[in-house]
Amino acid sequence: LEGPKQAIVRPVAVATCDLDAAIIQGRVPFRGPFAFGHEFVAEVVEVGEEVKGIRPGQRVIVPFQISCGECRYCLRGQTGDCANVKELSSYGLGNLGGKWGGALSELVRVPFAEAMLVALPPGINPASVASASDNLPDAWRTVGPYLEQQPESPVLIAGGGMSGSIGLYAVGIAKALGASQIDYLDNDLGRLELAKSLGANPLEFKDTPPIRLGRYPITVDASANPASLACALRSTEPGGVCTSIGIYYGRETPLPLLEMYTSGLTFKTGRAMARPAIPKILELVQSGQLQPQQVTSEQANWGDAAEALLHYRTKLIISRD
Repeated sequence: LEGPKQAIVRPVAVATCDLDAAIIQGRVPFRGPFAFGHEFVAEVVEVGEEVKGIRPGQRVIVPFQISCGECRYCLRGQTGDCANVKELSSYGLGNLGGKWGGALSELVRVPFAEAMLVALPPGINPASVASASDNLPDAWRTVGPYLEQQPESPVLIAGGGMSGSIGLYAVGIAKALGASQIDYLDNDLGRLELAKSLGANPLEFKDTPPIRLGRYPITVDASANPASLACALRSTEPGGVCTSIGIYYGRETPLPLLEMYTSGLTFKTGRAMARPAIPKILELVQSGQLQPQQVTSEQANWGDAAEALLHYRTKLIISRD
């Protein structure tokens, strides 16, 4: 501990983020060595003298972004933009995120324990919600706020991306929140089959996505594919919302701006603000409406983590116990 607001935690369940596959394969400029992993549930080992709501022995979800909970950004829910730490501060992303450590470590320091940590409710398996640190909130923000405003709306999700879990989590969340129709677009047969089991109508394409797929009030681009992004935008109804969580690294990405202009849609992109969404995720899990473990493709124990990270498909969970 280096301050009275801090906590030391011991990771017990670590999930891969969709970005991790690209980091491991060298497709994005994250150069090692650095402490890896940023989605995790942990056990509290020690707390500073000003930490009152968190106690040793408690299991907690650790948001991947570092946030103080007190600055003007944190107070309006922008916990990924905290003014009291370096820009983009986060776990497990090397120099980009700062020297905060990573989840695949013996111990991790949490600088603002009261603001950041969320207690794991009794009866929830840590492995099932390890992605509540990042990918589950990322999926939540694409459909959750809009289905709260427009219950039973149809939803289009263009899936794919680097490993593809966020689009699948979005299917599960949309189903839990009562979407009247969930169409899932992808060219991966495994993900399409999983999306169907989660409650979606699978829409397969071979080489190129369709130009448009009807009109939806809520659309999601989880593909990192410019053609799928354009399809999602063109498929958004007038006044609708399209949210893109795809990371379009290293290339210019054209947008159908004239069609976006004439339909008057809202286009949202950017990083997830993880901490405010975590309680909403846990509420759905506790109620049994959302089962994130259905997206898990592989599990490994702590000692086999390095090998397992080389060969997983969609979502790997690494557990200490």
